[in-house]
Amino acid sequence: MATPNDDAPPTTSKSGATRDAAMQALGHMRGDSLIGRTVTINRPRAELYAYWRDFTRLPTFMDNVERVDILSPTRSHWVVKAPGGKLVEWDADLTDDRDGELIAWASAEGADVPNSGRIEFRDAGDRGTIVTATIVYDPPAGVVGKLIAKMFQREPAIQARRDLRRFKQLMETGEVATSSRTRAQLQEEIA
Repeated sequence: MATPNDDAPPTTSKSGATRDAAMQALGHMRGDSLIGRTVTINRPRAELYAYWRDFTRLPTFMDNVERVDILSPTRSHWVVKAPGGKLVEWDADLTDDRDGELIAWASAEGADVPNSGRIEFRDAGDRGTIVTATIVYDPPAGVVGKLIAKMFQREPAIQARRDLRRFKQLMETGEVATSSRTRAQLQEEIA
């Protein structure tokens, strides 16, 4: 009897071999926790790729990203909020960049949060573009750090889902929906 193929996304596959193959496909892997999220956005693939490829725009929809500084055509410096208001920083190098299709990266040695990943853009016919984020990372302080990040809603799996949702909103409507009062507005009222 033939063994059925496991065609589940690598991040949800029950097959250890499929998961390991996905992590190896990321190349220059930095980390041991694999997450993946996908969203369909009703915009052309080239437009979505171009917006994402300008890394300085990422803070417009990535809640935890304070800023991204471009150091060279293939290297950027990231400043990201961690639990407890702490900022973590690292340099990241592009490991693959295919116009309109794929952006892949790996953090440089010595990163506060070793990570690597890829953003893929695939046509979805009349529905627009399928955007898939796959990230491998090592949480600071290991399992305890991952638990703390989850408690503070700063865990990458949670953030990836929210960031892709905000990216979809921004690309389809031109803005990211927020509550009637932002956290900053509420803090101003309290002070």
